[in-house]
Amino acid sequence: MAEPGSNPPEPIVAPGASVADLLEGAVVGDGEEGGEEGEAAAPVTTRAPEETTVLLFPGQGSQFVGMGRGLLRYPNVRDLFRVAQEVLGYDLLDLCLNGPRAELDRTVHSQPAVFVSSLAAVEKLHHQCPAIVENCVAAAGFSIGEYAALVFAGAMDYSEALYAVKVRAEAMQEASEAVPSGMISVVGRNKSDYFAACSDAREYCKSINIENPVCEVSNYLFPDGRVIAGHLQALEFLQKNSKRYSFGRVKMLPVSGAFHTQLMHSATEPLSEVLKSINIQSPLIRVYSNVDCNIYKHPKTSKNC
Repeated sequence: MAEPGSNPPEPIVAPGASVADLLEGAVVGDGEEGGEEGEAAAPVTTRAPEETTVLLFPGQGSQFVGMGRGLLRYPNVRDLFRVAQEVLGYDLLDLCLNGPRAELDRTVHSQPAVFVSSLAAVEKLHHQCPAIVENCVAAAGFSIGEYAALVFAGAMDYSEALYAVKVRAEAMQEASEAVPSGMISVVGRNKSDYFAACSDAREYCKSINIENPVCEVSNYLFPDGRVIAGHLQALEFLQKNSKRYSFGRVKMLPVSGAFHTQLMHSATEPLSEVLKSINIQSPLIRVYSNVDCNIYKHPKTSKNC
């Protein structure tokens, strides 16, 4: 098995190749005359909105013991998990099915679990209702889900993307262990003051001698929904004082670190290096970035995921 920093595995013929075949007919162009120099313009088709579909892939935190159990009878799913065992070096399927939960929730395991299970779910969707895949014109993913979206869209080979997920998960696990940190999901109200809440939480951390505390909004979920990430003590402060900031509901997420914050800075270099080493193609359908909502049009932009 390859170790982080070594070359990624050789690309395999993706078990979901038939899904890619269906997507070939679903490409919707942007009305541009062409792509970058030497790159052919994407074919353009016009469809009524009600005739098209969009797939959204979940992120870390959606894992649960037993995930994937109902997918194993569908074509290619066991192959996805077989390749995962070869790339990861452990039995991901057994961990997904049987846990223990504490191990599945660790970043190093949960990211590959969500990635592989999401693509396995596509196999079920393809088997039960191929028209949904055939009529898919766009995809997006939440954090680690973006890798599944890019594989689904034909931009990344499954095994190479899984290797990148492996390196990403290991680097983020290491960063998480360096500082006790986490994430909370907050359902607020119109008068909720997230900025003041995070500022007060950082001041509290300073009062208990935490240097350079981190507490900030890391994800915007919906108009009154946020994910706040940072030092664990800051999140505990917000849980205890949620009414002060008009938070309707506060829930600790089953993740082991403050993702999408500066506490993950040490993970950027390993991930950047592995993304440079793998082959990335132009997506067959539009894939929207979960950072800036821009479309991944060319391979070089996909390396920033």
